[in-house]
Amino acid sequence: MTIQTPIATFDCYRTLVDFDLNRAALPIVQHSLDEVGVDHNEFLDNLRVARFYAVAQGPYTRYQDLIRKTLETTMLQHGAPYDNAYGDQLVEDAKSFPVFPEVPSALRALKEKGVELAIISNSDRDFISHHVATIGVEFDFVITAEDAGWYKPRDGAFNHLFRTIDRDPAFITHVAQGWEYDIMPAKKYDVRRIWVNRYNRPGSNFYQPYVEIPDLSELPDHF
Repeated sequence: MTIQTPIATFDCYRTLVDFDLNRAALPIVQHSLDEVGVDHNEFLDNLRVARFYAVAQGPYTRYQDLIRKTLETTMLQHGAPYDNAYGDQLVEDAKSFPVFPEVPSALRALKEKGVELAIISNSDRDFISHHVATIGVEFDFVITAEDAGWYKPRDGAFNHLFRTIDRDPAFITHVAQGWEYDIMPAKKYDVRRIWVNRYNRPGSNFYQPYVEIPDLSELPDHF
């Protein structure tokens, strides 16, 4: 028998936590890029795409290793010298990425309304623990790619999430910034979706219906 309690399922990185790997990577590798004359914006665009391809290929491999490997291969693509210390530093720096300022109060407001909270994240268990601690709000479920055996946007990640939380779709609201990782693939599951469009990206009528908000400050008003 499914549980009939409303639940909000969240993408963590760039929805709850300001998890900007590109912003953190550039100071680490900039001197190597400049040594061979690599355009920074082109490099960062390629790095972002490399991470998407790496997780989309699946199944799960350790996310912290994926961060290192995609940095290495993107530097190789541009002919820039790579040192293992670059990837190690990026992973270490990412552990202390900050929570978006409005997030804790929005999550607490949901809990006061009787809404359960879950995270489904492209992460490792021992990696996301740093970010959950930074958020400072207790979640009912914290589910990672390591648990699911797959990364979003693959079905395996979402199937594991919905099996774990055991709700009828009518009681589920999926909240995410990630368009291609979350909002697009979650359409097929007939759950309500709220797109946290922090970066003012264009949406698509094809993937309607979804609610669009600029950040989490107004999220409690939708429950």
